[in-house]
Amino acid sequence: MKRKLVAIIQARMGSTRLPGKVLLPLCKKPVLWQIVQRLKRVSEIDQVVVATTLQDRDQSIVDFCRQEGIFYFRGSEDDTLDRYYQAALKEDAEDIIRVTADCPLVDPSLIRRLILLYRSEAYDHVGIATGAAVATHEASGFYPDGLDTELFSFKVLETAWQEARQPLEREHVTPFIWQRPERFKLGGLKGQQHYGHLRLTLDHPEDYELISWIYESLYPENPTFELPEVLDLLDKNPEKSRINQKWIGKEGYEVFKK
Repeated sequence: MKRKLVAIIQARMGSTRLPGKVLLPLCKKPVLWQIVQRLKRVSEIDQVVVATTLQDRDQSIVDFCRQEGIFYFRGSEDDTLDRYYQAALKEDAEDIIRVTADCPLVDPSLIRRLILLYRSEAYDHVGIATGAAVATHEASGFYPDGLDTELFSFKVLETAWQEARQPLEREHVTPFIWQRPERFKLGGLKGQQHYGHLRLTLDHPEDYELISWIYESLYPENPTFELPEVLDLLDKNPEKSRINQKWIGKEGYEVFKK
């Protein structure tokens, strides 16, 4: 029997480095809208939900979701693990895809491959190896930071929700899971080439400059562009990838290293 797969996008307006980034325009559509559309292209996903907070400043995200007919959930700002758990519980999710709203280039084809990997060996947790995997994977075969996607079962999420105590485990949702390979069956999707020198996440003004240029270059002619087109574009314009180069390797995941 098919299990219900729900993609949950965590989104809030309170970014300190780039305030309001989730609703910044990319080709006249908000970042969050672009992420939702990219996830909807993955036919295996049954539902896409935006999980935002109860803070007044995030009412604009709720208004956007209502306007666009996007499912949403409001929960704790600091306890993101609880927010994810409650959102998944509300939607009767059996498996959950986790995406953050700073990834407007999240890749549907890679997500399909991740789903196949997850289902092939009954993993508890799988993730696309990017900057987010620096604490658990050797630095080879990484995809660019900004394609981060995780997939795990509701059962495992519930275990983390019940047992996680450390602030970092509550704030970042899944460390309780992927820091315990002796307890959970973990997998990672890696590429044949290493793209750790590219940064495609949205966290600083320089990131927005690069991602806006990518969208303006590709989206008008091909709204369904994916990673190969992005890589080809950057290969032809190598100076563009240097716009946000100073932030590469500063994602903050070093705190998870043991």
